[in-house]
Amino acid sequence: MQPSAVPELAHTHTRPIHWVATATAIAGVVALSSAVQPGSATAAQPTPRTEVKTAPAAAPPGTGGVHFPLSCGPVKAVVVKKVTGDLDGDGAPETVAVVHCDAPMGTPPDGVYVLTRGAAGGAARVVATLVDPKDRHTVTDFAFHAGTVTATLLGYSTPDIPSCCPDLKTPTSWHWNGKVFLRSTPTASHSV
Repeated sequence: MQPSAVPELAHTHTRPIHWVATATAIAGVVALSSAVQPGSATAAQPTPRTEVKTAPAAAPPGTGGVHFPLSCGPVKAVVVKKVTGDLDGDGAPETVAVVHCDAPMGTPPDGVYVLTRGAAGGAARVVATLVDPKDRHTVTDFAFHAGTVTATLLGYSTPDIPSCCPDLKTPTSWHWNGKVFLRSTPTASHSV
């Protein structure tokens, strides 16, 4: 065997004591780093030159005590869904409510109504009807986003279709144009 040009060094072979020493050193560094924390920041936020005071947001009109233009006979009208938001861009929120008669059986048609507060924060009142219950629609997928109310209307292709089984599904949206709510329905959106 030919001798190596580099003499064999004792520290080039690892032994268990080397691993123990390395593990102890790492544990010491971790423990020290958790004990020594940086000081707290001393920079201060700049103070604004003028304070802007915002008025508290107005509460949206509630649905309690509102007389909805819905004829329910001996049963009462019930609000099944509602969304709130600023529909007309005046800074005050409105409420849009899906309402139907609390019928003990069947699927009563829904009405969709826009509510606003009366003058000087008075009681809420209905200012627009988006869906009339006489049209025999049921409202699903009801939402409000960016000034637009959206819903899917389930309806009937003929008066002979039973109320239990709507055969038309129409995605619909309403947007205030400054005078009235405009209804939009994508073309060819009726499905069976």
